[in-house]
Amino acid sequence: NPAFKRMSDLLYKLTIRAQLIRVAACVSLQIIGVGCDKNALRPAPTQPQIVDAPTSVLPKPVSSIVAAAREQIGVTTVYDPAYVGLAYPGGDVPKERGVCTDVVIRALRKAKAMDLQQLVHEDMRSAFDQYPKNWGLKKTDKNIDHRRVPNLRRFFERRGYTVKKTGDRSVYEPGDLVTCLVGNRPHIMIVSERKTTDGTPMIIHNIGSGTKEEDRLFQFKLTGHFRIPETHASASEKDR
Repeated sequence: NPAFKRMSDLLYKLTIRAQLIRVAACVSLQIIGVGCDKNALRPAPTQPQIVDAPTSVLPKPVSSIVAAAREQIGVTTVYDPAYVGLAYPGGDVPKERGVCTDVVIRALRKAKAMDLQQLVHEDMRSAFDQYPKNWGLKKTDKNIDHRRVPNLRRFFERRGYTVKKTGDRSVYEPGDLVTCLVGNRPHIMIVSERKTTDGTPMIIHNIGSGTKEEDRLFQFKLTGHFRIPETHASASEKDR
């Protein structure tokens, strides 16, 4: 049957062409260093994804600090370290901008009714010699003192909020505050209740492009770990 023969010839040619294409692809992959095996042309495996930790492994319900920090995601979209004159107490820069310390200041102000602007200013005024002298200042400045990581570290240390270092990732609880060095620049972040697939807690911070929740807790050299005690619980937390 001529029609059947033509169909058979066409299928044979298509098969030969497909084999030639595969061989050519494998040769190209070998040239660029990928190698050619049965998996060479398959898509790369899916990368591990960040997931919410199972409820059974969470040390406690989501803290109000984490909730207040997460509310800033999508609102604060700009990293802006500019010096700004602030109202006092309760002063703040525009919500759409700020730095890493502003994430913490806003979260503690809303979740714990702690006004770090006022608390740090008053503590520095009474014990100025106990605070870092990194900026050559000779007196307090309520516009900027609380927005500097070294000052927050000293304030938290003086309040007894330091968590003992253990090297164990399980010691980090939702709402904890962690300081680190990004190169030689101090940084601060808030520990989230969410964890990566390997159990590492995520953090909420503003490191350059607004408030974000990311897997970066152990990416930098850690310099401090702090936990706000229950005595500073907000009214909503006390009612739980």
